[in-house]
Amino acid sequence: MENEALLEKQFQARIDAGEVIEPKDWMPDRYRKQLIRMMSQHAHSEIVGMLPEGNWITRAPSLARKAVLIAKVQDEAGHGLYIYSATETLGIDRAQMVEQLHTGKAKYSSIFNYPTLSWADMGAIGWLVDGAAIVNQTALAKCSYGPYARAMLRICKEENFHNKQGYQILAYMMRGTKEQQEMAQDSMNRFWWPALMMFGPSDKSSPNSEELMRWKVKLHSNDDLRQRFIDRTIPQAEAIGLTIPDDKLKWDPNTRHYNFGEINWDEFYAVVAGNGPCNRERIKARVDADREGKWVRDAAIAYAKKHANSEHLAA
Repeated sequence: MENEALLEKQFQARIDAGEVIEPKDWMPDRYRKQLIRMMSQHAHSEIVGMLPEGNWITRAPSLARKAVLIAKVQDEAGHGLYIYSATETLGIDRAQMVEQLHTGKAKYSSIFNYPTLSWADMGAIGWLVDGAAIVNQTALAKCSYGPYARAMLRICKEENFHNKQGYQILAYMMRGTKEQQEMAQDSMNRFWWPALMMFGPSDKSSPNSEELMRWKVKLHSNDDLRQRFIDRTIPQAEAIGLTIPDDKLKWDPNTRHYNFGEINWDEFYAVVAGNGPCNRERIKARVDADREGKWVRDAAIAYAKKHANSEHLAA
């Protein structure tokens, strides 16, 4: 017990000194478990996040838009792969993580349980949802766990592309017909508040933030990140003529931040608990994909084993 306490003290000293923790380094069991929870949730979000956008690939308004959306969905699959791989360095198997997602034990971002009702939603997801992700992930790129931080470097670069692509969609629509402008504003109305919820519960009710910040897995609180997102997004909305659906939104010259209305936390917790508009649909889609893709995985494993045996005999 004394040795454990000493190791934890030394570990915290490394964290406080700004050192990066690598997979073979000693770490508290709680640090490992918190990382697995957080990173697997992030990976699941990338994979589930492909679903609302994939729904619009066949209905994109032009060949160019279709090609960009396909590339974006492929990027999200890659992001999930990077983070699953980084999480496996903590001693959990990917199959375990996928099972936890399918059984509801593991969570993913609440935003992806909302439906995409129009093409404008592809713009709102790229601009608002990926914009919120960028604010969060640029901080994670400097977190204390090396594999997670390194995975964020490439992901952030690609998310910046997604963010600009989404903003461009809405900017073009706001220069279009009255119907297109109304479609863009409707999308903003539906996705604004769920995008703010992406940062998680407020600091006073977040069960994990204090511990994660002590270990420098998180460098900023949920509320600080949310405020940063709001401050950078409002001028962008104003530039293309979109109205933020918040009658309490107001610039405070003293704090140099925007004040904003109360988030509907009852809705947030209901969606996280599995009672959002598309929760069951999203999980069913992932379970079906896993089942229908089993033959591909089995074939790949059989081929790898056969190839390994051939090399062994040749040697």
